Amino acid sequence: MASRMASRLLRRSNATLGLLRSYTHARNYSSQLSALIPIGSQSSKLSRRHYYLPNASPYQLWSRSFASDNGDKVEAVVPFMGESVTDGTLANFLKKPGDRVEADEPIAQIETDKVTIDVSSPEAGVIEKLIASEGDTVTPGTKVAIISKSAAPTETHVAPSEDATPKETPPLKAEEKKPKVEPPKMQAPKPTTLPPKTSPAEPQLPPKERERRVPMPRLRKRIANRLKDSQNTFAMLTTFNEVDMTNLMKLRSDYKGEFVTKHGVKLGLMSCFVKAAVSALQNQPIVNAVIDGDDIIYRDYVDVSVAVGTSKGLVVPVIRDADTMNFADIEKGINNLAKKATEGALSIDEMAGGTFTISNGGVYGSLISTPIINPPQSAILGMHSIVQRPVVVDGSILARPMMYLALTYDHRLIDGREAVFFLRRIKDVVEDPRRLLLDI
Repeated sequence: MASRMASRLLRRSNATLGLLRSYTHARNYSSQLSALIPIGSQSSKLSRRHYYLPNASPYQLWSRSFASDNGDKVEAVVPFMGESVTDGTLANFLKKPGDRVEADEPIAQIETDKVTIDVSSPEAGVIEKLIASEGDTVTPGTKVAIISKSAAPTETHVAPSEDATPKETPPLKAEEKKPKVEPPKMQAPKPTTLPPKTSPAEPQLPPKERERRVPMPRLRKRIANRLKDSQNTFAMLTTFNEVDMTNLMKLRSDYKGEFVTKHGVKLGLMSCFVKAAVSALQNQPIVNAVIDGDDIIYRDYVDVSVAVGTSKGLVVPVIRDADTMNFADIEKGINNLAKKATEGALSIDEMAGGTFTISNGGVYGSLISTPIINPPQSAILGMHSIVQRPVVVDGSILARPMMYLALTYDHRLIDGREAVFFLRRIKDVVEDPRRLLLDI
């Protein structure tokens, strides 16, 4: 009996000692929580992700928020922004001190070279203070705001002032009345003489007050650098053709109702050109290839990048494995990516890669242009506006809906013959979509 009691007391002592060690171990972690980095690229919302401690053993820690030592307050920090993105600019705050926020609600936006990322509140509460400023360069883990979980939203009330109601001014006594002052006589201003020009050819520049200087957004800097790098790297050449859109437009008109009924999405022109580009890339695989040092890399898959213009600049999301998709899948993919681009919700992964780009300047009314290659790809197709023009059809002059096509390609890799054949294939498929069905 005595031995059992001793054994039981020993087990309880060991358990108590283990709890104390665990408590001490947990307290030591609290100072490191602000350095947690989320695993994976989809990390705009911090509160429901796994995190790991840098330079620690390879285990995962589930955390709802980045909590400080005071359990009533939590810190909102910049999330992991992608493998190729190391920092960003704090573009703007969506909330201010005293505002109520819910868990996972965005409170600030970080602008990177590629996308805009939200900084979300890890817990529901009230923003106590902001500890970063708009325009700051921030990195993953940078503290942005402190949130109090128990505070109530602050409301600004203006207390009634006793002086708010104007008091009547007593009339002046006779002796206190101010004497009348005769208004001084105004003299005509002397004509001013403008300083003579130093030389007849000296330009008259507008005043600096009529100019505005603003910082260039990071996305615009990235676009500028990539386009200039493209110009400096590639031996770019553009070839043109024109396509009669009559049959394709009739196809859309004949089946638009049935297409929407079955697939829940409209049949647009872009899906037809994506399918035509896939066919052309399969016929001329060199256009789908890329130079890598002294090697040529041939890609046996087709990821089509679609250029989308937004208020913040041009973005190029990617339709993965376009060669395995039908018209409906392509239309749904394009609509989804275009919506995300407009809302600034594209992720890094949705814009990475791509083997060929299509840019539709026709939506803005462009008649013809020479698009610039999207590095590291080797070619880009430019679509333009559809215009009724007179063309000769079977010896007769008819008005037909015509579109100019432009293919800009890297002449270091692609010869003119392959480029012309590529563009001709797109023309043939668009003018007679039945070729896609028969694969001819």
